[in-house]
Amino acid sequence: MCKSHITLKKFLKLVLEVEFYKILIYGIFLVAGVQKFSLTSLIHVLSPIGRVSGDFTSCYLLFFLLIPFLNILIQNLKEKQHLLLVALLLFIYTLIGTLPTFGVSMNYVSWFVVLYFLSSYFRMYPHDIWQKTRLWGIATVVLMIGSIGSILGVNYFGNYFGKNGFQYACWFVSDSNKFFALALAVSAFLFFKNLKIRQSKFINTVAASCFGVLMIHANSDAMRQWLWRDTLNNVGMYSSPYLVLHALGSVLAIYIVCTALDWLRIRFLEKPVFRFYDRHYDALRARVTSVGNRICERLRIS
Repeated sequence: MCKSHITLKKFLKLVLEVEFYKILIYGIFLVAGVQKFSLTSLIHVLSPIGRVSGDFTSCYLLFFLLIPFLNILIQNLKEKQHLLLVALLLFIYTLIGTLPTFGVSMNYVSWFVVLYFLSSYFRMYPHDIWQKTRLWGIATVVLMIGSIGSILGVNYFGNYFGKNGFQYACWFVSDSNKFFALALAVSAFLFFKNLKIRQSKFINTVAASCFGVLMIHANSDAMRQWLWRDTLNNVGMYSSPYLVLHALGSVLAIYIVCTALDWLRIRFLEKPVFRFYDRHYDALRARVTSVGNRICERLRIS
């Protein structure tokens, strides 16, 4: 994104996808009796922006609007300035955010901005070290082992010293700004970025529906209750000998079904809508511009 233009069309695609699933699933749940109607829930469904404090989708939409302004800064920074900015942001959000006695209160809009500066550095300055596939593959495995070790270690020492170790076991991976979570994500990203995978229509089709999968299976609290607790009975499977099979199978099945549903949305709804948009965009833009100019002219006269 740091070398491309963010257009109204791209933003509309995101907003319409969010609203399509919110309205559709809300309507289905109302009819099925899974969810009760209320004015508050209706307002929430009709608004693409919800809680900025913790809602991933709302934060991503707001962050998306910041990209053109972030790109102006990125394209005018020198490499050393860019690197120092990334270092400062990671010091604030990851180092301080990981230390138990400090902590950082954040929302995902600001964290997405940090990640944008970090990832754009890799994009703008392709040094040889970013291209070493084997190095980043090994780093990914080591950091994965370190992440698991941090969970087991915190749990063990917490219990050893008479604390509730389980409560803090996931501290180093509990959010995307924590050290092991970020380091593992960056290593895995650089590893897969360098793999020589030939163009695949299947991979591109699945990738195009990743956001749709999120929009369906994590659509609302009502969806999470119905899917994970009532239908799949995750808590009830905790002591089952089929726990691992249930965990892997249910996640895989949900991903396949949600991908198929989103493919249908793209094929039969999104593509026709934006073909119409492309045909009429110039005329609509000219009309909006004309109205805006007339309003500005009247304001100047008054």
